[in-house]
Amino acid sequence: MRLCLNGITVAFGDKEVLNNIKFEVNSKDKVALIGRNGSGKTTLLKVVTGEQEINLDSKDTLKDKIQKTGKFEIGYLKQIVFDNDNETLEGELLKCYVDILSLKGKIAELENRLVGSPSASEIEKYQELVATFDRIGGYTYQKEYNTALKKFGFAEEDKAKKLSEFSGGQRTKIALIKLLLGKPDLLILDEPTNHLDITSIKWLEEYLSSYPKAMIVVSHDRAFLDRFVNVVYEIERHQMTRYVGNYSDYARIKSLNYEKQLKEYKAHVEEKARLQAVADRFRYKATKASMAQSKLKAIERMGNIDVPLDADARVFTAKSTPRIESGYEVITADNISIGYDKVLTKLSFQICKGDRIGVVGGNGLGKSTLLKSLVGKIPLLGGRVKWGTNVEVGYFDQQTATEGITNETVLENFMREYPSEDTENARRILGSFCFSQDDVFKNMQNLSGGERVRLGLCKMLRRQPNFLILDEPTNHMDIMGKEALESALQDYKGTIIFVSHDRYFVRKIATSLIVFENGDGKYYKDTTYAEYEEKMKESVGLDLQKNATQITATAKPCVKEEKVNEYQLNKERARRNNKRIKLEQQIADKEAEIVSLKSQMELPDVCSDYVKLLELQKQIDVATMQLDVIMEEWLALSEE
Repeated sequence: MRLCLNGITVAFGDKEVLNNIKFEVNSKDKVALIGRNGSGKTTLLKVVTGEQEINLDSKDTLKDKIQKTGKFEIGYLKQIVFDNDNETLEGELLKCYVDILSLKGKIAELENRLVGSPSASEIEKYQELVATFDRIGGYTYQKEYNTALKKFGFAEEDKAKKLSEFSGGQRTKIALIKLLLGKPDLLILDEPTNHLDITSIKWLEEYLSSYPKAMIVVSHDRAFLDRFVNVVYEIERHQMTRYVGNYSDYARIKSLNYEKQLKEYKAHVEEKARLQAVADRFRYKATKASMAQSKLKAIERMGNIDVPLDADARVFTAKSTPRIESGYEVITADNISIGYDKVLTKLSFQICKGDRIGVVGGNGLGKSTLLKSLVGKIPLLGGRVKWGTNVEVGYFDQQTATEGITNETVLENFMREYPSEDTENARRILGSFCFSQDDVFKNMQNLSGGERVRLGLCKMLRRQPNFLILDEPTNHMDIMGKEALESALQDYKGTIIFVSHDRYFVRKIATSLIVFENGDGKYYKDTTYAEYEEKMKESVGLDLQKNATQITATAKPCVKEEKVNEYQLNKERARRNNKRIKLEQQIADKEAEIVSLKSQMELPDVCSDYVKLLELQKQIDVATMQLDVIMEEWLALSEE
């Protein structure tokens, strides 16, 4: 399949959203679509699915602007609806396997006919059906959807529930699972990690990494995009730019590109100034007049180069200095039990001044409940919390960000909470959170999710607390907003405890962790998220090693009932061994090639040459794909 948008423009009245966009997706491409909130990402997705009309000149046709090669099915989360709310969860998911279930029925029917004296044609037909059944996943489909259900937080007993019994968030997860299992030729995911916990996100990453077809993903989760995408398209100032690689590659290449353009612009300006100075110096001297004229003509031939535009970095400045300092011990939790009608978990910890505690774990295990219990919104079911001296709390969650959503304007809402502020200062404060000019007169009911988060943070930080308790503060934020908040929290002089499913954000901020897992909450003091992940990998490695040792110790010798042709067996072993040795040498050669290419990118004369960098990156991408193919062949041979 191939989808190509050739010079797409979309405008709503006088407001231009997309201008001359060029966008291409080929089979097996894993494309990330990024940009600021409101930049036009969702609009572009609707163009792809045919929901949004484009602007056409009189000479243009729709086929010229939107070209599709081959027939392909598009799967878009918004397009998935449940035909019957009385259908069970399992029944709804099995609709993704109509071909497999139909073939399963044919095989069962044929098996009944083979009981007697089957003909050669019937046996041949049976073998063909079984081979097809295996090829399309007939022996693995049940494990596939059961794994998906488990990773998205559904229990075994949920499979028999009717769709009408699930909450809105659960129904969204079911729709996403159904979309993934349907395996459309072009998979379109718009913020798929919203409402997913870290466990679910990691499973989704693994699933998408091995997805055999094309996809377009809109996401502000940088760690998620780093895991599997190989092409990034950025919409900025109504224009689109294509980058090869994942999110980190995009960020690096964009920065190098900007530095190169800036260097060229400065060199251009300096050269024009030098030529102009020579012309000004000698233009009135008869013997040098011709030289001066030649310099002026050279300036004309040089033309003008526009100042390179830096990234659209309009972000809020969430700087806040605590009004007073707290004591060294901020809060001590002594064997506290948290929950609503039953205890979710028990834990003890102490938070000291300057600590930054990240709270992570699966949904429904008690993360938000812990924060609500600390601020008194939910009573403790046991234990006690001791507060330190001079502690002033600033609490934020998604609910407080939407409280008081009335017909007020943004300015009126802020002034109601801070009536002593004069209008000019209130507008200055709101401006620092990107509510500038007429934005302060927006109706509260018309604010986007990201705008509501910014306003909630603005009102909370205005109180200048020294202990921030934040529940999912980056929800609905674009990448630039997340980076701005990261910067602000890194500079913050107080104490922080926060819940987040954004691993990139947790890695940046947290110096210690509270982890909810397996029905338990554990405090990992002075442990960053990267260190925690490394510990978990080591733990899994030790468990695997232990299991392997046990299996080896208890394995019983296999006794063959039939004689084996030792000559043929040894001959086949030798052939595979020789093949394996050759593959291992190819792997070593290819890895050395990649290392060499990467070292070339670090050479001084290459670092500043964007064209060379791009060419080297393409060579690295090709070598990496070749290495993957060789590795797959080697692994298959090793398993055999």
